Amino acid sequence: MIDLAKLRHEKSPGYFKLVEEFRRVFSTVGFTLIINHGIEPSLVDSVFEASKRFHELSLEQKMEVELNHLHRGYIPINTSTDVNSRYEKVKYPNQSASFMMMREDSKEDPSIFLSGPNQWPPLERFREPLEAYHKTMKELGFQLMKVALHSVGAEQDDILDAFQIPTTWLRLLHYPSSSGSSSEGVYGSAPHVDFGCLTLLAQDDVGGLQVLYQEKEWLDVPCLPNSLVLNVGEMLHRLSNGLLQPTPHRVINHEMQGRFSCPFFYDPNVNTTISPLRGTGKPKFNPICFAEFLESELTAGYSRHQTNA
Repeated sequence: MIDLAKLRHEKSPGYFKLVEEFRRVFSTVGFTLIINHGIEPSLVDSVFEASKRFHELSLEQKMEVELNHLHRGYIPINTSTDVNSRYEKVKYPNQSASFMMMREDSKEDPSIFLSGPNQWPPLERFREPLEAYHKTMKELGFQLMKVALHSVGAEQDDILDAFQIPTTWLRLLHYPSSSGSSSEGVYGSAPHVDFGCLTLLAQDDVGGLQVLYQEKEWLDVPCLPNSLVLNVGEMLHRLSNGLLQPTPHRVINHEMQGRFSCPFFYDPNVNTTISPLRGTGKPKFNPICFAEFLESELTAGYSRHQTNA
């Protein structure tokens, strides 16, 4: 567990201790709980309440905002698959449904991948808490990116501009109860690593999230009130020249209860070239275009939706 009480005190001894702890955790385990992150519990509660009301709508109502080619909207159960899972054979689609929002752009710009407006259902007290949470989490993501860069000795000026207009997702996930098991190849979310930089997850108390420890054992991630789960993804692994680890994780659906979670994904601008940063040693990875990488990942996992206008 990492305490973020000194996150915004960059010259203090406590901040440097935080940086050291970040490197220790994310160069080994790659997953942790964070506390004292500054996100008001009432704001988190309002997002979960909005999520539950959305998922209670009829399928017909939710399908009015089905995920489109801009990767915004509703993703029904059985329509997304972690086909790139390198950890276990994926036999079935993920047993989860979700609503996805990104940055709110006034209109689509064909020259910028994934730019455009969000889709909003006609649901009261829905858009407002999501936009407020998205804004707050974006600010937290930026502060944590600075910690991550400090932790590996990277030249921050080389990359921080890429987070002035970041690529962000807020996803409202519902995992229904299920009698299937991982031994049968049934998952709420099949084993995978996240493809971006940082993931910040708010979760209820049902459980089901597991991480792969030392490539041997799946461990349950605890549910601690007022905490967030933090993990790094493939792009931060590359930026850090392999120093920060993207840990495989999965979700097992509970036999008796549905599970709600709200992951927030914080990534660089889509036009960013991802390569190891100065200060992290001899480069171990070739440069890649984030937009091209994104397009490949999204097409693989959500091919059914990519042509929806």
